Amino acid sequence: MFLVIGNVLDQHDLAAIREAAAELEYTDGKSTAGRYARDVKENLQARPSDELEAIFATVRGKLWASEVFKSAARPRKVARMLLSRYRTGMEYGLHVDDPIMKDARTDLSFTLPLAPLRDYAGGGLILDDGIEERVIRVEAGDMVLYPTSALHRVEPVADGERMAIVGWVTSWVRDPARREVLHDLDVATRAIFDEHGKTPAFDRLFKAKSNLYRMWADG
Repeated sequence: MFLVIGNVLDQHDLAAIREAAAELEYTDGKSTAGRYARDVKENLQARPSDELEAIFATVRGKLWASEVFKSAARPRKVARMLLSRYRTGMEYGLHVDDPIMKDARTDLSFTLPLAPLRDYAGGGLILDDGIEERVIRVEAGDMVLYPTSALHRVEPVADGERMAIVGWVTSWVRDPARREVLHDLDVATRAIFDEHGKTPAFDRLFKAKSNLYRMWADG
């Protein structure tokens, strides 16, 4: 399931994070790429620091406050985050992300742009779903959530600078099809409750959803 979640960061959050990000030190992004992705990765990434961790803490809090993110991802934890910058001409070629990061399984990946679309040209996130390549460009503060198993790339930045936080999520439910079922049931139960209230039919549906989650959850 590919999903765009709007307004994960509001304008106040974005302004504060961009200001903090401007003061960070950056290094060659190849340093965090896997063996086979290193040759196709050309970007900059923020060096680890207390200031960077403060940015990540803000983002983590916003993710946990998003009902859509929690429903779609069933997050157990965010395994890792990076802050990346792509200047004119930089790109990240076709690759698949590592299945294990920092001793945690990676089930979902996300891209959370910090730079508004008007600040750069190109730099789209391109996802290969096995049938076609989808070019996704979303506004700053919106997030693209997708399976870590997907082949993807970042097309060359033609002009300006693309800045984004990327991250990887360990889910309570490792199977993507089961996560999608649970998300669909969340949407359905919420709609039924909003329209009809807590009816016997709602209670049955909510019971089924909860018990499926219990059956499918790791740990």
